[in-house]
Amino acid sequence: MDKIGFIKKDIYNLECSVNGKLRNHDVELVTEYFMAEQKKNEAFYFKIEGDGHDRFSRCFWADATSRRAYGFYGDVVVFDTTFNTNRYDLTFAPMLGVNNHGQTIVLACAFLSKETTESFVWMFEEFKKAMPGGEPKTIITDQDAAMAIAISIAFPTTFHRLCIWHITSKFAVKLPRDAYNEYWREFQKAIWDTDHKDEFDAKWNIVVTKAGLTDHPWLSSMFDLRESWVPAYARQFFAAGMSSSQRAEGSHGFFKQYISRRNSLMDFIIRFERALSHQREKELVADHVDAFEVAQCLLPMPMNKQMATLYTRTMFQKFEQELIESTACFLELKTEDACKVVFNVSERKNWETRVAEVVYVKDSDHASCSCQRFEFVGIICKHILALFRRDQIEYMPEKYILKRRKKTAKCGLVSDANGKEIKDCADPGLLIKRSTMSRLASDVVEDALMSEEGCEVLSETLKSLQVKLKLLKDGPSNNEVGGSSSQTQYMKDPKRVRCKGRSKGVTGAKEKAMKRGIRHCRECGHIGHDRRQCPALNTP
Repeated sequence: MDKIGFIKKDIYNLECSVNGKLRNHDVELVTEYFMAEQKKNEAFYFKIEGDGHDRFSRCFWADATSRRAYGFYGDVVVFDTTFNTNRYDLTFAPMLGVNNHGQTIVLACAFLSKETTESFVWMFEEFKKAMPGGEPKTIITDQDAAMAIAISIAFPTTFHRLCIWHITSKFAVKLPRDAYNEYWREFQKAIWDTDHKDEFDAKWNIVVTKAGLTDHPWLSSMFDLRESWVPAYARQFFAAGMSSSQRAEGSHGFFKQYISRRNSLMDFIIRFERALSHQREKELVADHVDAFEVAQCLLPMPMNKQMATLYTRTMFQKFEQELIESTACFLELKTEDACKVVFNVSERKNWETRVAEVVYVKDSDHASCSCQRFEFVGIICKHILALFRRDQIEYMPEKYILKRRKKTAKCGLVSDANGKEIKDCADPGLLIKRSTMSRLASDVVEDALMSEEGCEVLSETLKSLQVKLKLLKDGPSNNEVGGSSSQTQYMKDPKRVRCKGRSKGVTGAKEKAMKRGIRHCRECGHIGHDRRQCPALNTP
């Protein structure tokens, strides 16, 4: 330790010194970084806007990897804002998706100084410009009025699903304590254990009437919004199995391991990119495993073996679980006509018998189930699998195999609105060049370190080379860059803002005591004084 040559305080002082030199140049650095990324790969998209007074207000960016990912997995988007990520208190707003391994992926990011409808509309419009393939089918958010209006304006054909976790967690707060303790389990059954809309409406009304809450304003408002969050209503829309924005909450927690509220915008970008590379490394590992390994089948059935070769390991495990559970399903003929057959499929679960209704179209492989698992998750349910096993259908019909669930989900070209292909890397040999030059530079440094003269020669040569490369990099000035609004005249750094979702400050003990106003003595129990002034103790 005594040979290091510096202490922790020195690092802190150096950090303060560097931050002082970079003060008022934050937006300039971020803009130059985005422009450099765009020069490396023209598929990098960004937009920076000011507040009308030449001061930074908001920005949006998406790299080529994220834009390509949207082309494959852009049918479902999770959107949630987070705070305390930078020194300006700008709201960080990532748009997330889920890949074929069930992993969270980043599709785009933005910094917003305001959480207004206008700000969200601007962000969503930039998102549409950057992303190939049009609007998402489903977007999942928490309850936010400005966000909801913005989604209806920017994504008119997208189903807006509200986070069911945020809504159900409010029952304990919004309902009277006695009513919550007595009827919460019945509310849960009405929400989660119903497959039909009419069934949910009936159970909800019964519970509300029993609890004496028919005029409760919050419950009434939640019932009016039931099409946006109740599974019986929302399950018909594909959402990759997600009914909440918890995936976004988990992602925020992951990224906040790398960033803090002390970061400048440039600090944030660097740290965020580091975290993003770690996240994408996990996806590459999963791709590698699926490319060279085939999952072990617990059931020696042709359909199971077929799906083991097509699905990613994570998706295959979900499918195989459905296949195993299909053995416990019992089919009973309900109705039959010339075109279709309707079965009741019953199963025992939690000591209760649940029944799903499967409609099977004759002379075809088309079947639909009242549980709507395939429509919602993208993996066929155990009830239809029970029907396939009964009819000895050995291989899965192609219509029930979604591409986004397959190992080959990322195969194919992705083009932008102009028909230009979006590539992860503009130069396929860039990594090879970097590796070659890194080895060469390492060898040169090792040789130079053998003598003082060698170090001086290398240092002078590198300085001269750095000047030449800078001139080569800058080239002729250009005021318009790709999909951005950046100019040579850079904007001022943003002012510190206070967002509506920011957590309240911590109240100290003194402030709490002042708010209470009344002091209780811990010695005698009387009010108006504390233990230090208690007459009982001060009496001689």
